[in-house]
Amino acid sequence: MTITASADGSALGNPGPAGWAWYVDDNCWGAGGWKHATNNQAELKAVLELFRATAHVDDDLLVMCDSQYVINAVTKWMRGWKAKGWRKSDGKPVLNVELLKELDEALVGRKYKFEWVRGHVGHELNEAADTRARAVAEAFQRGREIPSGPGFPGARADAVAPVIEDSPVALSPAPQDLEPSLFDLDDEASGTEWHTVTLSLSAAENIRLQERARQKGVSVEDFLRDLI
Repeated sequence: MTITASADGSALGNPGPAGWAWYVDDNCWGAGGWKHATNNQAELKAVLELFRATAHVDDDLLVMCDSQYVINAVTKWMRGWKAKGWRKSDGKPVLNVELLKELDEALVGRKYKFEWVRGHVGHELNEAADTRARAVAEAFQRGREIPSGPGFPGARADAVAPVIEDSPVALSPAPQDLEPSLFDLDDEASGTEWHTVTLSLSAAENIRLQERARQKGVSVEDFLRDLI
C-alpha cells in the first residue's frame, strides 16, 4: 500500500515565527515549529518529520509538496552535495545543511516518491497541511498553545518531534533562502542575492490578488512570496 500525505511549511516574515505540518487525514497529522526560522527550513522539517513518523511502517510514501526547493534538494542535488562534503559546486556550504543531513538519514531504506503540487489553489491535502503549518506559526506569533496534532498511529515515541524546538542551526536570512529553481538559475545557485521579478497584471487580476492577500491577512508582497 501507499501512504499519501502532504507536507508544508510556513514562516511569517521569512524568517520569523515558523510552523511545519504533515497531513494524511483529519485523524493523522503532525505539526510543530520554531519561534524563528525560514520558510524553506519549515518545508524541509515537514518532510523530515513525515518520514520519521512513518518509519515504523513498510508502506510506500507519496509526498505531496509545493516546495520545488525541497523536491529538488532530495531528488536532484543531495547526492552531489554529499559527494562534495555538503558543499555546492562553487565551494560554498549548502544552506540548511543540518536539516538536510537528518533528512538524508531518514530516507535510508524508504520507498518514496515526491509529487509537486501548486500551493494555494485548493488542493485538499496541501491546503490541510498549509493551514496547520500556518496555525503553528501564528500561535508562536501570538503566544498561544501550539497545535501539534494526533501524530501517526503506532509511531515510536522517539519518532515524534518536540512541538517547540530551538531555531534551526545556521539560520539564514530570507534572501539566502530563496528557491533557485523558480528564478531560472542553475540548480546549485547560491541564492545569496535578491532577485527582482516583474509581474504585469490586468486591473481585474490586481483586484483578485489584493483580495486573496486580504483573505490570508498578509500583504500582497508576502502573499506572492508564499506562492513562490
